[in-house]
Amino acid sequence: MFALTRRYYVQLSENRVRVRDLDSGRECERRAEPPFSHPRMLVADFSAAEACLKGALRELGSGGLALKTEVLMHPLDRLEGGLTPIESRCLEELGAGCGAGKVCVWTGARLGDSEARSRLDGG
Repeated sequence: MFALTRRYYVQLSENRVRVRDLDSGRECERRAEPPFSHPRMLVADFSAAEACLKGALRELGSGGLALKTEVLMHPLDRLEGGLTPIESRCLEELGAGCGAGKVCVWTGARLGDSEARSRLDGG
């Protein structure tokens, strides 16, 4: 199967990622081993977080080719006081390191598929 764009909604919590394919509705949740979180930071070990996210995307196995990949990164833990620019950049780089050409970061309530698509579209 060939798709012009693949879109994923990634929820990150302590040492865990949940990825939802916004086109197929398929979902995968994966616990990090080794852990990537620290009591003060959601992503303290970038390499471990990247490996966990890549594993979840691989497990989801969307199959087929896509010209573009877009990811909405949604941190769920360690948000007291909001994200710092460094934390936002870390999440953007995490998505890019997994092959996304477009990465958006969302902090707020959990989103449904149409809301996540809207956030990726800039809404």
